[in-house]
Amino acid sequence: MTGYFLQAFIYLIAAVIAVPIAKRLGLGSVLGYLIAGVVIGPIAGFVGEETTTIQHFAEFGVVMMLFLVGLELEPKMLWGMRNKLIGLGGLQVGVTAALVMGICLAMGLQWSIALAIGLIFSLSSTAIVLQTFNEKGLTKTPGGQNAFSVLLFQDIAVIPMLAFIPLLALPELVEKAQSAVAHAADHHEELSLVAGLPGWAYGLVITASIAVVVVGGHFASRPLFRFVAASGLREIFTATALMLVIGIAALMSLVGLSPALGTFLAGVVLANSEFRHELESNIEPFKGLLLGLFFITVGAGIDFSVLASDFFPIISMTLGLMLLKGLVLFALAIIFKVKGCDRWLFTLSLAQAGEFGFVLLSFTVQSHVLPIDMASHLSLVVALSMFLTPGLFIFFEKVIQPRYEQASNEEEEDTIEETGTVIIAGVGRFGQIVNRLLVSNGIPTVVLDHQVTQVANLRRVGTKTYYGDATKPDMLHTAGIEHAKALVIAIDNEEAATELVKYVKHTYPHVKVLARAFDRGHFYLLRQAGADYIESETFHSAMELGSEALRCLGFHPFQIEQQKNSYIQIEKESSDELYHAWLDDSEGERYDNNYIKLFVQLEENVKNAMNADRSDKHERGERGWTPPPKGYSDKLEED
Repeated sequence: MTGYFLQAFIYLIAAVIAVPIAKRLGLGSVLGYLIAGVVIGPIAGFVGEETTTIQHFAEFGVVMMLFLVGLELEPKMLWGMRNKLIGLGGLQVGVTAALVMGICLAMGLQWSIALAIGLIFSLSSTAIVLQTFNEKGLTKTPGGQNAFSVLLFQDIAVIPMLAFIPLLALPELVEKAQSAVAHAADHHEELSLVAGLPGWAYGLVITASIAVVVVGGHFASRPLFRFVAASGLREIFTATALMLVIGIAALMSLVGLSPALGTFLAGVVLANSEFRHELESNIEPFKGLLLGLFFITVGAGIDFSVLASDFFPIISMTLGLMLLKGLVLFALAIIFKVKGCDRWLFTLSLAQAGEFGFVLLSFTVQSHVLPIDMASHLSLVVALSMFLTPGLFIFFEKVIQPRYEQASNEEEEDTIEETGTVIIAGVGRFGQIVNRLLVSNGIPTVVLDHQVTQVANLRRVGTKTYYGDATKPDMLHTAGIEHAKALVIAIDNEEAATELVKYVKHTYPHVKVLARAFDRGHFYLLRQAGADYIESETFHSAMELGSEALRCLGFHPFQIEQQKNSYIQIEKESSDELYHAWLDDSEGERYDNNYIKLFVQLEENVKNAMNADRSDKHERGERGWTPPPKGYSDKLEED
């Protein structure tokens, strides 16, 4: 047990030291993780043989990442991407695999080995690219969108590759390969639902497994999440989210499919769920930690002894692969009309080999397609290409992007797409009205509420609402607070609302915060916290009801409107004075004698204004009203 604690401490302290330094130097977190792995592995020797085992565990971070990616894609959006997904992604994988295979054949390798290497090197690193896109805000750019389409196709293409690679083994070695795989499965005590099944039965099991994920995710997930959310225990919801991802990954592994593809499919199914943001906020911390661990193991797994013995061949293969993939990607960017710096972003971001290359290399060895020595060299090429990728992003950010920005300043500016949104925290009686007004005017909103029954009721009437606690920073992050223009706070908890205002104005000062106050004291607290606009919940409704009461008592509508405007004006004038009196008290007794004196003065001012004759001092808002006829008040007194 002590050994595990020491190893965990080594990995964590390496990340804690290296990643902040790398971020401060503008290198990005991914390169920080990779450098940390190199330092604690090949250089210092703090970690060793256990790196490969930990890497298999850390690969679950990739699985979680694809689940979160799936949550961002509704099926309709995925269908809309079909042209780029199949066209751009399919051509990239096909052309790259064909060119690599051709080079390998020219070097005298067998066609089966050449094809296997081509398939392995056609893949790129989903983990590094998407992580870097998120950090640098490149996800929504045309280059980022096209790169995502290619990565998505590559992740899907891993499945047929896993099915096809065993067919590349030499006929006389097939039986030996199958026995080796079976022996390895027994040795590692791995379970399989498809071992020994005929082809037709295997197909049925695969179809049934995918159907379970799709149908279960659509129909069974909502009742389950409602049941768990009703408990009010966040840790149980976190456990449910992890259970869902791990269960789907296990099911896919049992039937011989990629866990990453299975969880991605589940994410797409749940993309339209009201629990989407809550799932994201619960899975995100685990994903980030495991992905960081994965990058560290990649750096720690670089075998410098093999690199030293064949330094120039390995470096040449690495640089040659990245150059070849870059040329293919650049040509495809031209064909698919990706313009400007987005073309370079698309090219440089996908020029490496990917983490699934490690999986396929291990599988080719088990299937007796590649010799072990060759696989170890190719694995080093994959790792080095991933290690160099953050440098390509830095080159793009420091060299290419500034040149295009400078050139664009001399030309007509592109139309900027609207990325802002309004987040509404709390969708009770107050938040619903705000949301309907915004949506009816074409303003996109993200509505969050922590009452599961309220969320379910609103979704029944067509109001898209998400279950989640908006006071949690990770929930606001998944709802897109970084790109939001405004946050409307209409939650029922006064203290939580005030703390939320403080957090958002401190962390995201560009976001306008509009808050609902329950009473005068809450109004002051929200103002002190930094809210940009505050509206008392009962003020306007009370004014309207009071006006109606005057109307029922026979007051003329003009006089009612006049008195109401006077009341509102005096409230506004006195608000600052009362707030500062409340704020200046240093002893914590907010309503001291000075405040009470000012409040009594406010009441006196209101009474005087109500009794004043304002017949010749109409406000702009009153000029559309018809004054009462002469003798109206005398007649009212007689009645």
